[in-house]
Amino acid sequence: MKTRVFLRAVGIAVLLVSSMSSSQTKSGDTTVTVPFSFVVANQELPSGRYIVASIAQGVLRIFTPHGQGVAVPVHTTEGKGPEDSGKVVFHRYGNTYFLSEVWTPGSDIGKQVFRSKAEKEVEMRQGKSEIAVLRIKECKETVLH
Repeated sequence: MKTRVFLRAVGIAVLLVSSMSSSQTKSGDTTVTVPFSFVVANQELPSGRYIVASIAQGVLRIFTPHGQGVAVPVHTTEGKGPEDSGKVVFHRYGNTYFLSEVWTPGSDIGKQVFRSKAEKEVEMRQGKSEIAVLRIKECKETVLH
């Protein structure tokens, strides 16, 4: 029951965020250039430059500099220790990538995306995933690792 209430609240947040037209970055936002299309919140996003911003506790917004994007529910996860560079982690099944985690530079706390129904279905068909990692070299830009 609590899960349904949480998912409804996240759905409402997604609708509110989707209607927002502001696309300016603010302190704490991370900019990443993703060289492949990927799936997040059951939506496929094309390769390109994205801004990742925390918009509420438990919700990240992934959007282009033009404001197009999606909000996704996340939970915190802990690493082994702070790294100098952050990272964005994807699960890869064949040629399909699913956003999995976002880690900011200097932090040992990351945001992990809840696995979508689409990812679970692909995993059942194709089996184990591979991991693709984009390292964040600076606060605002990343390069493929």
